[in-house]
Amino acid sequence: MDLGRLYEQLDRLFASQDFAEDELDYGILARHVRALEQLDAMTSGALSIFDLFRREHAYMGRRFATTFGWDLERSEAEGPHYGDARLHPDDRLQLMQAGLHFTAQALARPPGERKDFKLFAEYRVKGLRDDYVRVIEQQSVLELDRRGNIWLALSVLDLAPEPELDAPFRCRLHNWRTGDLFTFPPPQEADGDLLTLREREILQLVSKGLVSREIADVLYISVHTVNTHRQRIIRKLDVSNTSEAIRYALDLGILEDGN
Repeated sequence: MDLGRLYEQLDRLFASQDFAEDELDYGILARHVRALEQLDAMTSGALSIFDLFRREHAYMGRRFATTFGWDLERSEAEGPHYGDARLHPDDRLQLMQAGLHFTAQALARPPGERKDFKLFAEYRVKGLRDDYVRVIEQQSVLELDRRGNIWLALSVLDLAPEPELDAPFRCRLHNWRTGDLFTFPPPQEADGDLLTLREREILQLVSKGLVSREIADVLYISVHTVNTHRQRIIRKLDVSNTSEAIRYALDLGILEDGN
């Protein structure tokens, strides 16, 4: 998958949230910014807030400049693409794929669970002297809007304690409430696609409104086999039901939007 397609899928994923601008209280954002400005002087990490409604950074701490050599004026003008361009070429695609995967997973969750997760990623970026350094980034949901949309996301970017430049890209999602840990790529993707061809066929037919009996007739298989595949799809995508599975698969590009 190329970067252009990933950008398109991320845009579609962000656009899938149903924001109402007049319901967003930007006084909440202002309070978070004031708190981070005070914290910025006491922490080694580069702090930022991303606004998913406006799709831009609402705050970027000064350590992006002093620790990582960012031109903050250029970053503001160019948006997220400025930071993406500073990623190591071997890590850029994987980081974006992981971001797409875990964002889609978060949006497939009920709103009440969306703040229970923290994303950890280890990768390489250009540093203060324009050479590559290894970093650890932590991302979490800072605020939901009244509708349960993910509105503000918090990021903390810091130099890795063991700067192994040859170490592979790593990314994992931790549910601090349950202790569950999810890695990227998911185990099911180690030997190929996340869903088998048959599973994609069945999920596509479910998305068109067909029930298990109708799907069985179309594919000349038993209803029991259809239901078994449906349960496997739910388990593989780590969602609660087929409606969430359809939305998640659309966001990841696994499923074609034929509706």
